[in-house]
Formats: sequence, structure tokens, C-alpha cells
Amino acid sequence: MATPSDRPLAIIAGGGSVPAHVARAAIQDGRQVMVVGIEGEADESISEFPHNWFQWGQLGHLEKILSSHGKGDVVLIGGVKTRPDFKRLKLDLGAVRMLPTLVSLMANGDNTVLIGAIRLVESWGHTVVGAHEIAGDLVATVGPLTEKHPRSDDLKDANRAMGAARAIGAIDAGQAAVAVDGRIVALEAAEGTDGVLARIAALRQGGRLKWRGRAGVLAKCPKPQQDLRVDMPTIGPSTVAGVDAAGLAGIVIEAGHVMIVEREETLRRAKATGVFIFAVDG
Repeated sequence: MATPSDRPLAIIAGGGSVPAHVARAAIQDGRQVMVVGIEGEADESISEFPHNWFQWGQLGHLEKILSSHGKGDVVLIGGVKTRPDFKRLKLDLGAVRMLPTLVSLMANGDNTVLIGAIRLVESWGHTVVGAHEIAGDLVATVGPLTEKHPRSDDLKDANRAMGAARAIGAIDAGQAAVAVDGRIVALEAAEGTDGVLARIAALRQGGRLKWRGRAGVLAKCPKPQQDLRVDMPTIGPSTVAGVDAAGLAGIVIEAGHVMIVEREETLRRAKATGVFIFAVDG
């Protein structure tokens, strides 16, 4: 549960519905909120809150916006379709001043970029917090999220798949794995979770994977090195649709460490398709 705070909250918003969800939760908690949308990424729904916009090259402008709101907490949340190339962007004076640091960050992997983003914002005197720390319903507690519960065979598959997901996370390969009838049939890599589920559906169609009815479990958990303040694994309506199309029985996630986006719609689709969702202790 989020705790009421006198500290102002700024939300740097990418795409999707989660930034607005976090803003509503914070306002309900009595917090002073401002949303700062990334142009070309953030949804227009942020306009229902006090808000500003900035472009990737306007980091000096972003620093001023955050400072005007007061030193407080900052959430970085939402999808980003286009990775910024600071070598080609039109930069404001603040961004020019930061350019050596930015080029260094963008030359490395996503995890380094995200860590760099945290350090940059915190160097301005703010504290970066996770969206789930503001809106606790974005993550699940241990137990079932759906009326349909896993059977004993499903729990065995869940345990096997979660073990595999944690193993590939340890080598920075992916966040998800699928087990059916005690056998690991898919591991996530660069294609992402939706891609893994599409691959399973295609293998079933081609006769490479066979089982009757619904069987098997998708398990998802964070990699050990992920900073969950800015890089939390997610499931959502598309995950349920993929599990349904692949003929799997359900989804198991690590409680408190996997975000459920569009929770109401996700659970509605799970109920409609007969897919269970279950959270296990990490």
C-alpha cells in the first residue's frame, strides 16, 4: 500500500495507461502530482493532470520542470518506442552540458541506460521511486488473482518454469519460461514474452508440440540485476491472449516483482478464456 506523503511527486511518462494510473493513485493518497510527458511517447490521457511535455533533447528543460515542482519523488514509467539518439537530436543547453555522460550511457545496454537515468534525476536532488511503491495494485500478493486456480500438475509446471526463468535471468537472457507436462518448452530471449507465446502457438500448429486441452504454465520474474524502480517485468491483456492462443493453462508471476498493466482488463480476459493467474513468493 502506498503511504501518504508530503513530498511532491513527478511522473516522467512514456506510453501506455500506467502513468495515469500512478497519478490517480498518488492524488488519491493526497500527494501533489505533476506528470511530465515525453513527446511522441506519452498518452494524451496525462492531460487530465497537472502536466508538462518535453522532447528527448530537452534535458535542461526537464531539469527545470522537475525543480519547479519541488525536490521530491520521481517515477519513470511507461513504454518507449524509440530509443533516443542524442548524437542527432537538437539539444538544449542543459542537454549539451550533459552530452558526454549521455553518449556514454546510450553506447551501452538498456540496463546501463536505466541506471544512468536514475543517477541523472537523483543528481538533480530528487529521489527515484518505483511506480508500484505509489500504486500498490500494480503488483500482486502471493496467491490466486483469478477464480480459476492451478491444479497440482500446473503447480509442478509452474515450479519448473519459474526455476528456468530465474536461471535465464541470472545470465541476462530473459524473464520468462514455459513448462508443459514437466518439460521446459520455451525460454524467453530478445523476442519478448509475447514472441515466446506466439512461437509456442506456431509449434503447436506445426505439430512440434502436442498436448490435449489446456496444459502448461508461463512463468515470469525479474532478472537479479534489474532495478525494479524503472525496469519491472510486466504482464497484461496481450499476455493472457498469447497464453490462450498457445493452449496453456495459466500464468505464474513472482509476487511484488511483476507489474500487471490494465489489471481489470487482464483479469476480465483471463476469466473469459479460462486462464489462471497465480503469484508465488520470490
